[in-house]
Amino acid sequence: MTEPTRRTFLQSSAVAGLTLASTTAGLYAANGQPLRVGLIGCGGRGTGAVRDILEASARLKNNPAVEIVAVGDAFKEQTDRILRDFANSKNFAPYRAQIKVTPDTAFHGLDAYQKVINAGVDIVLLATPPGFRPQHLAAALAAGKHVFTEKPVAVDAAGARLCYSLVEKANTQKLSVVAGTQRRHQKGYIETIRRLHDGAIGDIVAARCSWNGTGIWFRNRRPGQPDAAYQIYNWYHFLWTCGDHIVEQHVHNLDVINWVLNDHPIRAVGMGGRTVRPAGDPKDVGNIWDHFAVEYEYKNGVRMYSFCRHTPGESDVSETVFGSKGRCRVDQYQINGKRVADDDISPYVQEHIDLLTSIATGKPLNELQAVTDATFTAILGRNAAYACRNLRWEDALAADEDYFPKNLTMDMSLPVSPAPVPGGWKLPPKARS
Repeated sequence: MTEPTRRTFLQSSAVAGLTLASTTAGLYAANGQPLRVGLIGCGGRGTGAVRDILEASARLKNNPAVEIVAVGDAFKEQTDRILRDFANSKNFAPYRAQIKVTPDTAFHGLDAYQKVINAGVDIVLLATPPGFRPQHLAAALAAGKHVFTEKPVAVDAAGARLCYSLVEKANTQKLSVVAGTQRRHQKGYIETIRRLHDGAIGDIVAARCSWNGTGIWFRNRRPGQPDAAYQIYNWYHFLWTCGDHIVEQHVHNLDVINWVLNDHPIRAVGMGGRTVRPAGDPKDVGNIWDHFAVEYEYKNGVRMYSFCRHTPGESDVSETVFGSKGRCRVDQYQINGKRVADDDISPYVQEHIDLLTSIATGKPLNELQAVTDATFTAILGRNAAYACRNLRWEDALAADEDYFPKNLTMDMSLPVSPAPVPGGWKLPPKARS
């Protein structure tokens, strides 16, 4: 990926919610063969995505509709593990006839993503650490592949600008890009937000959302493991690979509020810090925070109050909106205290049903704009908290902020800056176009 490409700027626009797709017949590629799927990123989420798309195909007619033909990961141990899972795990037992991966189509290394894309696939599943996602999205779309991408889709302004530039590229090529913001495919959320858009609580005047949890996994450095390999291995704890937990995890809740308001915020101010994560050399312990509190402002004057943390205490993963005629607890599908919707299928499966249906019907489903809006909402809030000052959307998006290492190799020495000191971080100057 060249530097000018990463720095392509495209301003975002408002995005409305999506509707649930129905099942369909004839779910095959143009040549009458099953759709061929390649996985990039063989960790737990990638393994889950393979299982989900296989179950999605089983719920549609004329099966088998998909075949898993290639996998790739930075680490060979991960591709070896997923091959064992395919062969031995009961989770894949119903679908073994559809799993066509061989040792020759199980790739490892930093270039494994390109080898998967070049392996004759129709659909690419992206489940690598978020820092790699803009590069992998660009490569998949350049090769004309349909994409399922996990969230978030970037960790910095340069990555977000690249993703915005890919929205129209996918539209022009009539490619589907479905994102792992699975609430947009969840029956209860869809019905609840439909009612909000129809005025169930009047005009929205304020909102609150949170992902307050007690912690996240941590992987110690293995003996002799180089910096770059360790940071990818322990990816959640480094800014360039993860984007901080407000971006990696809280993006779900921020996306819901954007969906409710049919917009993204115009500015943010926040605070936070690192208090309970391990102390030590950032090269070993990472450099992300463990708590954030952010106030977002939208064009219509609505304020949204966002909270996320990884500290001991009571957990809370929720979205609430307040209107001129009442209140909605969105995550519980409650409007003015009354439950208005229910679920009937896992949203992790439904998002793949929607992807496969969009391909089969020739009606591409492109969620890249919405998931990039949600991603940059999180990046804006993170940076406003790092800086402890008001930041405007357009200024943050135009900034010369690019955390991806230059000339990355798995064995390279890779310095790590200390976690940002609240108020000490400054927004980089505007990037040159």
